Amino acid sequence: MSIRSLLRQNTTITSVRAFNIRPSTSILTRRVILPTMPANLSTSAPVAVERPQSTFEEVTWKAFLTHEPELNALADSKYRHLASDETVEKTKKALEARGFKVHVVANKDEAFQKVVSLIPAGSSINTAHSTTLEETGITNFLMSPSHPWNNIRGAIIAEKDPIKQGDLRRTLGTTVDYFLTSMTAITESGEIAHGDQTGTKVGGVSFGAGNVIVVAGTNKIVKDEAEAWKRTTEFCLPFVSAYSRRAFKIKEAFMTNYELLRATQNGRIQVVLVKEALGF
Repeated sequence: MSIRSLLRQNTTITSVRAFNIRPSTSILTRRVILPTMPANLSTSAPVAVERPQSTFEEVTWKAFLTHEPELNALADSKYRHLASDETVEKTKKALEARGFKVHVVANKDEAFQKVVSLIPAGSSINTAHSTTLEETGITNFLMSPSHPWNNIRGAIIAEKDPIKQGDLRRTLGTTVDYFLTSMTAITESGEIAHGDQTGTKVGGVSFGAGNVIVVAGTNKIVKDEAEAWKRTTEFCLPFVSAYSRRAFKIKEAFMTNYELLRATQNGRIQVVLVKEALGF
């Protein structure tokens, strides 16, 4: 098989409309235990740290139903419903058959602790904006001084020169040890779908980062590729546009890149499936 054919089989990128979002800053805490890390990065024993809870209640799915009544038509969308245990198990096996490493957890607390356990101390980390990462406390944890990692996203946001910030996004931002994000959809046959506006998320997920951790509620599981596209454009996009109106005072958000990942190698991309409805 040619390289071109292999790439076509594993990744599909299409130009569509989409989004770009940023977080707020305050912190609440809960205690968790960090894991023992590999010797080449840390020789310390597990350390108790403060576990931040989400402080993004005003920019959740539920909040936007209140802020923007026109979104109420999506309140009972099938794309918000949790997948059955049978479907979750089917999806897990399909993802694993395609090279993804999968962890199924019961709730947000377990999701947070699973993510923390997967990342060695000292690792460089970047994140794409994710309501799911906010709801699970991961975003707040990275904003706190308690985490044991090198927060590249923090360094990028701290750079106020737009040209220098763009350089950081293209270089350090996409080539971190661990890239954390969510997805707009995961198919029962084992593909994962997502999009972005600038290419920094697509670049990090598809190739740049050494490892990728995807956190997603099982409400994001859909039947097939066609449903993944519909969920992204018909359900996710209206809510992300609502976020853009609230955060940036712009009418709607845009997505210029849509990516469908059909395979990965050596467990480079890990998926944490959470049995709670999370994100958009």
